[in-house]
Amino acid sequence: MSAVVRLNARRAPRLALLGTGVVGSALVARYRRLQARGIALPAFAWIANSREVIEGSDTLEASLQQLREAAANTRIVPPWAEADALDAGDIVIDATASDAIALRHAEWLARGVHVVTANKLGCGADLVRAQAIEQAARDGGAIYGDSATVGAGLPLLRSLRALVAGGDRITSVEGVLSGSLAWLFNHFDGEQAFSSYVRQARAAGYTEPDPRIDLSGEDVRRKLLIMARAAGLPLQSYDVRVESLVPQVLANASDAQIDDLLSVLDAPLQEQLEAARRDGAQLRLVGRFDAAGASVGLRALPADHALCGGAGTDNRVAIHCDRYPDQPLLVQGPGAGAEVTAAALLDDVLAVALGTAAHAA
Repeated sequence: MSAVVRLNARRAPRLALLGTGVVGSALVARYRRLQARGIALPAFAWIANSREVIEGSDTLEASLQQLREAAANTRIVPPWAEADALDAGDIVIDATASDAIALRHAEWLARGVHVVTANKLGCGADLVRAQAIEQAARDGGAIYGDSATVGAGLPLLRSLRALVAGGDRITSVEGVLSGSLAWLFNHFDGEQAFSSYVRQARAAGYTEPDPRIDLSGEDVRRKLLIMARAAGLPLQSYDVRVESLVPQVLANASDAQIDDLLSVLDAPLQEQLEAARRDGAQLRLVGRFDAAGASVGLRALPADHALCGGAGTDNRVAIHCDRYPDQPLLVQGPGAGAEVTAAALLDDVLAVALGTAAHAA
């Protein structure tokens, strides 16, 4: 018995946080609140960004500030990730949008290191990478917590996986999957130019600093791929037809030119809004997959359509399957924001930690 106790103590999970932006900062703030409520959480061993790595301590907030102020360097993956400093049972929290970090997910999982992520470039990129992550988690006996990658923790992936595990065939999934685009089309009423709303959304932090990332539909494509793969459909990135809202002149613009060129969005979207209103419809940016394929694009939907509810940054997703063939299962809630994303990440951390504790017992 004493040998087992020593082994479990040595392998108590440690946390490694990658990313000190708005999501990473919100995660540390929520971590502190949960601690104050007496919720047991693994201790931080490291906090890192692309500039520096700091060993975890009781001064998490000071560490965040130091990392933000650190001088830039060319190292993308911190040194502890390149060595064998992470042990089986430890938990990496990926709060970045880094492709280089996503490339490490399978490697960590294969070593038995759990990965909790908001980074969609793991299972929302190439199918080969997504399959490698799934296989590595099985081989390493590790958990891949990805609930924050779609819907900022709404029970979308969990619902799809539960339906599939229960024997259901998913016939179609369609939804408003971007919180930023949901906000834009919930507010765009023609009274102001569309570009004005884009600037407001960017200032509020709903869009990426480069709003073309949201407007191109690429973010929705990644989320759609993650959902389809969770539903058992091995879609490739090129299987998803994406109708970008970004004209070529804006797509080719330098970062310095973006703001001045946002106005090229106004006339075409005003025209589409007026056409939709003449038909009693509303504009929504919709991602969809079914047996016929997958697509992302702007659609004019009847006002009573399942995807026309919601407000603000709400995601709204309709799932049709064997048990819900006519009236879909609807999942709705805030799909953007650092706080809800951080909550989803820590939910997965707690699930991993509790699972590890149960296994050890």
